[in-house]
Amino acid sequence: MLSRRELLRAGAAALVLPAAACSGGDGGGTGGTGGTGGANTSEEGSAGALLASEAPLPDPFTVALPIPPVLKPVRGDGGTDYYEITQKAAKVEILPGLRTEIWGYDGIFPGPTLVSRRGRRTVVTHRNELPVPVVVHLHGGRTAPEHDGYPTDVIAPGGGKDYVYAMEQHAATLWYHDHRMDFTGPQVYRGLAGFHLIHDDAEEALGLPRGRRDIPLMILDRSFAADGSFRYPSLDPTLTKTPGVTGTYMSGVLGDCVLVNGAPWPVLDVSTVRYRFRLLNASNARRYRLRLDGGPGFTQIGSDQGLLAAPVEHESIEIAQAERFDVVVDFSGHRVGDEITLVNEHGSGGTAEVMRFRVTRQESDDRVVPDRLADVETLSAGAVTAEREFVFARGGAHAHGMSLWTVNGKPFDPETIVARPKLGATERWIIRAKNVEHPIHIHLAPFQVVGTDGDDDPGPFNHGWKDTVNLDNGGRAEILIRFDGYRGRYVFHCHNLEHEDMMMMANFEVV
Repeated sequence: MLSRRELLRAGAAALVLPAAACSGGDGGGTGGTGGTGGANTSEEGSAGALLASEAPLPDPFTVALPIPPVLKPVRGDGGTDYYEITQKAAKVEILPGLRTEIWGYDGIFPGPTLVSRRGRRTVVTHRNELPVPVVVHLHGGRTAPEHDGYPTDVIAPGGGKDYVYAMEQHAATLWYHDHRMDFTGPQVYRGLAGFHLIHDDAEEALGLPRGRRDIPLMILDRSFAADGSFRYPSLDPTLTKTPGVTGTYMSGVLGDCVLVNGAPWPVLDVSTVRYRFRLLNASNARRYRLRLDGGPGFTQIGSDQGLLAAPVEHESIEIAQAERFDVVVDFSGHRVGDEITLVNEHGSGGTAEVMRFRVTRQESDDRVVPDRLADVETLSAGAVTAEREFVFARGGAHAHGMSLWTVNGKPFDPETIVARPKLGATERWIIRAKNVEHPIHIHLAPFQVVGTDGDDDPGPFNHGWKDTVNLDNGGRAEILIRFDGYRGRYVFHCHNLEHEDMMMMANFEVV
């Protein structure tokens, strides 16, 4: 395991993407136009600065939605499936007529989708052909500490590692992504993210949409340089040649081009039936409020950690970075030729639109979403053995003359443990956000939100088992969290990746 200083040195130069100018421009960046190269203040609902593209962006809804391929195991035995993934650079066409270098799992962006069954062990061998160290975290996985993707547990260039996942958890939409200390933001920005789905018998017995009607949607934003390369300011001040650029973007990097499954503002042809969409916000800093303009609402059937007890209807969905919403959309009330646009009510210009559904086929569908979906245990406040409070805020520590993002006033230190819950214990955590919005992710241990902002109400978007909770500036969440599965050291952190890289993270150890 490398030290933090060694991590900062190892391959750092390879991470520098074109630095953004700090003056000029108004943020620009709507579909069909190129940006001016400047930054402006954050868009509604998102902490960060908007970084405009220099390349011309395409008109929306001219590119077909790609579906990430499902990875096949290289072999299997009585209880284990074995997979192999190579992390490598590749040139792909994201903007028409331009080539973008991505860092991808198997050289694609998003990476291949892995599909596992509950209780059947999955082993993924990752090989690193990139010029920098990497770490793989299965986000939402109940994983032994040595396979969880601790930020300093790196795979060096030319190396490899077997990640072992027991898959002792319910059917859920998980995702895997880079988690390297101080460089998660730029490495995920370059493409290191993919879906990992878990199925089980109980889920399959519900008769939910499946096959070509079960579609993962990875939603994220990016900005592009004039040559088509990703545009991202380095968060390492020693590598940034433009004075002040780190301070400009330390609240988060907001792109002006919305990608879904790696394509800009794509379109999906659908039939007049129900579809299951697994929504993932994989953006570094952008939050979305999603709504179907000209279409039906969303029937939410699952959250971060699996199915809900019963469906929940939404006209719109507030989704923060790393959150997942498993939804069913019913197009049966539409006619061939209708178009329904997935819009972002937090966006402006090009970022106000996400993708479009185009009804092209008349089909029948007699399946319905059941009134009951899963037996979801409700954690009891009476079982709580400890209560802790964590404040996520800027300040309290400094580096290179700038204040850092901290937890309880302290930056991340791999040697410091802030909580030692007992295996099997249930604790109450109070999580508070200051300065700006913070989505908080806790490794290993799923939780239930029992109150927000002083009310005994989880809010409309915190149903079921969660691993990430979305907090507004000044927000407060009360969660009940149970530490099952494994003993060992894990992290919890803000999933605004620029905040995470600027040390908004802390350790806990299950004992």
